[in-house]
Amino acid sequence: MRSRNWARWATCALAMMICLPAIADSKKSLSTCTSFNQSDKGEDKVELTISNRCSVPVDCSLSWRVVCAPDSKKRRAVHAGSARMTLGDATSQSADASAAVCGADSWAIDNIQWACQPNKE
Repeated sequence: MRSRNWARWATCALAMMICLPAIADSKKSLSTCTSFNQSDKGEDKVELTISNRCSVPVDCSLSWRVVCAPDSKKRRAVHAGSARMTLGDATSQSADASAAVCGADSWAIDNIQWACQPNKE
């Protein structure tokens, strides 16, 4: 009787070892294979880059704000920016967030948000 219980337990454990990794792989989110990076580009631009290391193409969106004269109560102005991109496997794309609209005023780029989802095509 004990060997029968042990055999059932061993069979169940073996089945779990085989099936659980496959279930876990199907539940992976895009956050494990997409990434975001930003870097200064000249004196008035920031390059915003999304990279895709997923095995499927993804559709991504970026949004940001350029705030001109952020410390001024009178001259402060906010300009929204956005970009959409489709990334294939092992590709990257970038968008430039430019503060040229601020002219000689100081500026800040904030509220950077990005998201990706599987391409539906």
